[in-house]
Amino acid sequence: MQPFAAEWWSIVPPIVAIGLALLTKEVFSSLLVGIFTGTLIYAVGTDGHIVMGTLETAFTMMAKKVDFNILIFCSLLGALVYLISLSGGTVAYGKASTKIIRGRRSSLASTSGLGIAIFIDDYFNCLTVGTVMRPITDLYRISRAKLAYIIDSTAAPVCIIAPISSWAAAVGSSLKDTGAFDSELGAFVATIPWNFYAIFSLLLVFFLCFTDFDFGPMRRSEERARRQDPAASSSTEADGRLKYNPRGTTWDMLVPLGALVLFAVLALMYTGGYWGPDAKYHSFIASIGNSSASISLVFASFGALLVALLMYVPRRLMSFVQFAEGSVEGMKLMLPANIILILAWTLSGVCRDLLSAPQFMQHVVTSSGMDATFLPVIVFAIAAFLAFSMGTAWGTFGILIPIVVPIVQALDPNLTVVVLSATLAGSVFGDHCSPISDTTILSSAGAGCEHIEHVSTQLPYAVLVAVSAGVGYLVAGLTGGSLLMSWLSTAVVLFGVTIFLHVSETRRQGRHKR
Repeated sequence: MQPFAAEWWSIVPPIVAIGLALLTKEVFSSLLVGIFTGTLIYAVGTDGHIVMGTLETAFTMMAKKVDFNILIFCSLLGALVYLISLSGGTVAYGKASTKIIRGRRSSLASTSGLGIAIFIDDYFNCLTVGTVMRPITDLYRISRAKLAYIIDSTAAPVCIIAPISSWAAAVGSSLKDTGAFDSELGAFVATIPWNFYAIFSLLLVFFLCFTDFDFGPMRRSEERARRQDPAASSSTEADGRLKYNPRGTTWDMLVPLGALVLFAVLALMYTGGYWGPDAKYHSFIASIGNSSASISLVFASFGALLVALLMYVPRRLMSFVQFAEGSVEGMKLMLPANIILILAWTLSGVCRDLLSAPQFMQHVVTSSGMDATFLPVIVFAIAAFLAFSMGTAWGTFGILIPIVVPIVQALDPNLTVVVLSATLAGSVFGDHCSPISDTTILSSAGAGCEHIEHVSTQLPYAVLVAVSAGVGYLVAGLTGGSLLMSWLSTAVVLFGVTIFLHVSETRRQGRHKR
C-alpha cells in the first residue's frame, strides 16, 4: 500500500474517533469508525474500491501494526496479577499496609511515590502500580478515577525525565539521527529541567494528594467514592468475585513483583547487549539505551510467572491446575485493553503510513515562518496536537525532532535545548490525555476504572498543566532561555489556577446547599 498525501484529511480519522469516544463514551466502536474513516479517505484518494478497498485496507493495516510483544506482556502481566490475588497475597498486603498507611493522604502519596520509583518503562508502571495500590486506595474510598490519574501522571511524565528508561532510549535514537549532538544521553539530560509538562504534572499530583484541591469531574468522582465503595461502581473489577487463599502472605505479592522488576532490568541489559560481543554496550547505561523494551518485558513477566509457580504450588496455595486456570482467567481480564491497543495502533498506522500525517505536519511546521521567540511554545502546541490525535508520544517526537532541531539551530541556537524539551513535553502531554494512547488505556486497566471516566476526569488537569507549560515556554522564548523566569511563570499559573478553581467550586457548592 503506497502512502497518499491526504493533507488536512489525514487528521480527520483521529478527530472522528476522539469525538465519538467523548460523545458516546464507548471506545471500541469509536476507534473502529475512526479506522474505517481513514481507510475510506485512502480508498477514495487512491481510486480504490469504496467498500472492499476500505475494509481490506483496514484489516491489512490491523494485522501489520499489531505489536505481539506488548500484547503478550499485557496478557502475562494480567495472569500474574490474577494469580497474586488468587494466592491471597494482595489481600495480605492490603491488611499489612493499613498498619503503615493510615489515611487518604498517605495512601495517595504512597501511590505517587511508587509510580515514580518504577521509572524503567511506562507500560510496566501503569499495570504494576494499580495492582499494588488499588486495594489500599479502595479501603480509604479514593476513587478509581483518582487512582488512574495518579498512575497515568507518574508513567510517561516520569519516564521522559528518567535517563535510564525505555523512553530515554527512544529519544536518544531520534537525537542520533540529527547529528547535532556529541552525546545523545547528554542532550537528553539537558532537556530534563526544561520539560515543564512532565515536571509540573508530577508536582500537581503531589499537591493534590496533600491538599485535596480537586476540581471539575475529578472532584465529583471523589465525592461519589466517599459515599460508596469505589469498587462497587467499577465494571472492570474482578477481585470482589475472586476466591483467594486465606493462607497467603504479603511475600506472595512482593516476591513475584520484585522478581518482575529485577527480571525487567536484567532483560533490558540483555537485549541491550550488556553480555554481547560489542564492548561499547558493556555498561549499564549503554545497554539500557540500546535495549528493546517490549521483548524485555515479555521475558520479565514470564520469569515472574515462573517465580509465582514455584512459590504457590509447592506450598499448596493452589494446585497446578488452579495455577493454569488462573493464568488463563487473568489473560481474559486483559482482553478489553488488548483490543483497544490493537485498534489504537491501527488508527495510528492509518494516519502515519497511509494518509501521510507526519509529512503534512512537517510541511505545517516548516512553512509557517515562525519567529524564534515563539518557537518553543509553537512547537509545544504542534507536538501536543499531533500526539493527542495519533495517541503516541514516541511517534510524535520521532517525527518532530529531526524537523525542529535544524530549524531552531538556524534561527537561534541558544534555544535548541528549550525547543527540544518543548517537543518532548508536548509529545508527553498529547500521549498523556489522548483516549487512544497506550498509557491512557493501560492506566484505566491498572486502576480498574472505566476508560472514558479516566479520560474525562484527567483531561482538565492535563490541559491545565499544558497551558501552564505553554506559558513557561513563551517566557523562555521572550527571555532568551531564562530557566528561573520560565519555572516561576509556570508555577504561578498552575498552582494559582488550581487553587482558584477549587475555591470557586467550593463556594458554588456552598451556595447551592443553602
